[in-house]
Amino acid sequence: MSDRVCLVHYHEIGLKGKNRSTFERRLVTNLHRALRDHPVRAVRRISGHVLVSVDGGQATPEMAHVISRVPGVARVSLAYLCTLDEEEYCAAAVTALHEAGEFDSFKVHARRSSTAYGRHTLEINRLVGDVLCQEFPTKRVQMHKPDVTVCVNVINASVYVYAASGPGVGGLPVGTAGKVVTLLSSGFDSPVATWMVGRRGAVCVPVHFSGRPMTPDTSEWLCQDIINALAPSGMIGRLYVVPFGERQRQISLAVPQSLRIITYRRVMFAVGERVARLEGAKALVTGESLGQVASQTLDNIAAVNETVSLPVLRPLIGSDKQEIMRRAQEIGTFELSSQSVDDCCTLFMPRRPETHARLREVHEAWDSFDHDAMIDGLVASTEYVDFDQCPSYKPPQELKERHPALAPRPWQGRTPQTGAESARF
Repeated sequence: MSDRVCLVHYHEIGLKGKNRSTFERRLVTNLHRALRDHPVRAVRRISGHVLVSVDGGQATPEMAHVISRVPGVARVSLAYLCTLDEEEYCAAAVTALHEAGEFDSFKVHARRSSTAYGRHTLEINRLVGDVLCQEFPTKRVQMHKPDVTVCVNVINASVYVYAASGPGVGGLPVGTAGKVVTLLSSGFDSPVATWMVGRRGAVCVPVHFSGRPMTPDTSEWLCQDIINALAPSGMIGRLYVVPFGERQRQISLAVPQSLRIITYRRVMFAVGERVARLEGAKALVTGESLGQVASQTLDNIAAVNETVSLPVLRPLIGSDKQEIMRRAQEIGTFELSSQSVDDCCTLFMPRRPETHARLREVHEAWDSFDHDAMIDGLVASTEYVDFDQCPSYKPPQELKERHPALAPRPWQGRTPQTGAESARF
């Protein structure tokens, strides 16, 4: 029996020019990390693909599923690795079609990357097709939209035969588009926004604003569970947690009720930008969708945006709630985000929030308390949790050197989740 391997197909990477190899190498590194719990023998580039082979020679559907969730993967196929011997790869084609389940029609699709092999693709199609017709006499050959396609790829001195193939998430390998800071809550929107930017190759550094000490820390643990659900994508290396509850109370006493949410968000953006500067990130990311809630009108978005100078990315800005929830189901965060927990979003909420804020009134509210001191205090009290998920993530050099203002200290009053290192700075 031929070895079974995972043949990884990519699309967008193949459109790159002279730097294509950089994207391929990053994808290989990310696949190594995603498959670390599987008996992987090698992950290597071959002509236009990445080949994953395993100890024992039998790759599994579970491995293929993990691979399919890694950004940069367009499709993954469970293939039989054969020599150029015709009997061997024809026998593999029979086995692959037997494993395809119920079907009425099929076709053979051959490709040849190696011109050293004597047979043309049309000859390979005819050769393998004849064998399959003899083995499956009741099935019909159908060239357009068959139930099953048996692929025979000749690459270098090997032949890869498969019928089992599934889509990947596409995009670009994480680590090829720089670093961003994402404002992460335990709801539906921000995890999806984080995933969408990570899928475009960005390393994501989430910042979660907790209602602690006014609320329990449940939302913080839920955010960690969400990050673990996104682990196969390999896009997150660290989570920052900001205890925001007491500061929200101070804001609620100082500013008009209708402007509380805008003021909360201005502080959040300012703290997020400070973390981004520390991390060397190039943008902030939010889960805002235009008009979905009061703070997400164009006037209010503009009033919040002016507090930061970094670009603010909003990948969900044109999506509705149903689209966002469908994507949450696809990426595995839906059930977690469906849980109802108290966090900073439920604290001191106005009954009638302003939907079209005037900048003059916003500035007056902003100047009614010492916002600079508040932002400094929140940054000083920020905690972080490290996750061993993202091979592209590099922690800030300042923290490596124990910067006097941002030196990690032991996690206070918390038991860190297994596999995650926790600290304060």
